[in-house]
Amino acid sequence: MNDAMTRKELVENAEVISAVRNYANNGIRMKDSMVDFTVSPSESDGKILIRVITEAKSSSGYVGVEAVREMSEFLEKRNYDKGILIGKRFTEAARSEMERTNIEAISKMIQPHFKVDRLYFAINSRIENLCKMKCSHAPKKESDCRGYVDGNYSCDVRLISDNASFHLKHGWTDFLKKDLARLLTIEKHLQKPKHESR
Repeated sequence: MNDAMTRKELVENAEVISAVRNYANNGIRMKDSMVDFTVSPSESDGKILIRVITEAKSSSGYVGVEAVREMSEFLEKRNYDKGILIGKRFTEAARSEMERTNIEAISKMIQPHFKVDRLYFAINSRIENLCKMKCSHAPKKESDCRGYVDGNYSCDVRLISDNASFHLKHGWTDFLKKDLARLLTIEKHLQKPKHESR
């Protein structure tokens, strides 16, 4: 199996981390080879930079020590409290520098550990929001939802919700992360017209 992650997967990783850790999104800045998310924890006014390197400068695809030093300087200059760097893979020197400068590393091989119940809580809160966005209310019981009738799904949110319940029973964290990423994508699509109409 290829250990490389696509640009979409790298960005999804940042969005999943934000959702599970309950970070408020304060802005996104996109460049050719990276995406910067400025976020803050819900319980404080701290400022965190989640930087996604979508395309490493080296031909091997490894994020090198220069990218880490550049980020470290940026964090200091802009008064960030913490940094999280997401890339396909990191050189040994880059990993050492991240440890030294206290930047959290995320890659295919280095994933944050999420407790299953915390991940599922993030999924449920997204499902509730999406039900309100799509149907103007969240169903109080399963039979209130019209997204699944006579064995057929007419709603992606209901399908993901049912899948997530199954994945939770089996403790499949990777599948739960994918469920959350799908919900975040639906949420973005539903919010898009509002932003465009401003």
